[in-house]
Amino acid sequence: MTNWEFSLNCAKKLDQNDSLSIYRNEFHLPTFKENIIYLNGNSLGLQPKSAKYHIETELDEWARWGVEGHTKAKNPWLTYHELFTKKISKIVGAKECEVAVTHSLTTNIHLLMVSFYRPKGKRNKILCEKKAFPSDQYAIQSQVKFHNLNPKESIVEISPREGEHTIRNEDIISKIEELGEELSLVLIGGVNYFTGQVFDMKKITSAGHKVGAYVGFDLAHGVGNILLNLNEWNVDFAAWCSYKYLNSGPGGVSGYFINEKYVVNEEMPRFAGWWGHDKTNRFNMPSKFSPIPTAEGWQLSNAPVISMAVHLASLKIFDEVGMPKLRDKSILLTNYLEFVVKKINEKNNNIFQIITPKNKQERGCQLSIVANGFDRLLFNEISKAGVISDWREPNVIRVAPVPLYNSFEDVFRFGEILQKSIKK
Repeated sequence: MTNWEFSLNCAKKLDQNDSLSIYRNEFHLPTFKENIIYLNGNSLGLQPKSAKYHIETELDEWARWGVEGHTKAKNPWLTYHELFTKKISKIVGAKECEVAVTHSLTTNIHLLMVSFYRPKGKRNKILCEKKAFPSDQYAIQSQVKFHNLNPKESIVEISPREGEHTIRNEDIISKIEELGEELSLVLIGGVNYFTGQVFDMKKITSAGHKVGAYVGFDLAHGVGNILLNLNEWNVDFAAWCSYKYLNSGPGGVSGYFINEKYVVNEEMPRFAGWWGHDKTNRFNMPSKFSPIPTAEGWQLSNAPVISMAVHLASLKIFDEVGMPKLRDKSILLTNYLEFVVKKINEKNNNIFQIITPKNKQERGCQLSIVANGFDRLLFNEISKAGVISDWREPNVIRVAPVPLYNSFEDVFRFGEILQKSIKK
């Protein structure tokens, strides 16, 4: 496969040949401890150095203009959200009319379910992953209850087969076909947060549509991580956060996608808000809601400009680099991480098991590593040595080398620390 070595020299050579290595300097690496190896961008991305400038710009404009900043600021606040449309559409593979940036992820999941979960008679079931991220679980459960239905009857969870860690795409499709006319909605994470598995969103969408169901995805772990083509795949809707791979700050603003075939439908059920109303007469304050004929028609309120300034800083970097180049590096970087773990295994009786799929099409930059025979003490040891990763019960370490700011040397040093820690 490669002539790689588990050595510092090899890692440095790989970094020297990495055309994207310059972007590491565009981010603040944590300084609370010396020699930190940050491999937790799947939880919170690092701060772009340009974020401060973008925030201070809006603070200065607010100080200068007060309310007049809505129309007179350098980036007028009335239309601030429009700065993101083209940039985010390229990241998720959508038309500009299909995306908007606003609210939070779970808020957007709820708002989208208002439109796309419309149970009627026996067609009332939602298919989701077993042990989906809690936010999705709670949203789905509460939406079902909102319709006076029983979650135990209306929620169908798909699980890995016995003895396996990931869910087979064929099992998802088989379950969709089995539910048939009873299925109202398929709502799963495009990338599973626990295993890092990437689902075949195109095939899942097609299968859902064949039985008359809507299909949507939570892309919290997908956006900015893998190549997405939501329009081409004919996905009905999707939503994502911006604070993980999009590096837009803790609690950063969310985004969502709604297929073009729905955005022009004024009768589409939705929870309406002022900012989703027709821009041409919004300030006439009409009593009847007239939705914008784009994804903006699902907006509730005006842009949280100060928070979104960080998002703008990050998206400018993505726009400059482009997802194809990031994805290429991500595959190489993650493959090197897999190589390093295997080399450690060879010398230590295969104590680690990678439960993330080996196929590059079925994973992003995260590897979930089962530490057989270890409890959290191993994670604590690598943390003490400067590795910032993520522990998930009962014995999984999630490691995510992010292509924008992580290096091959980071991966090597992580492996070195991991090897030393298992000896303690």
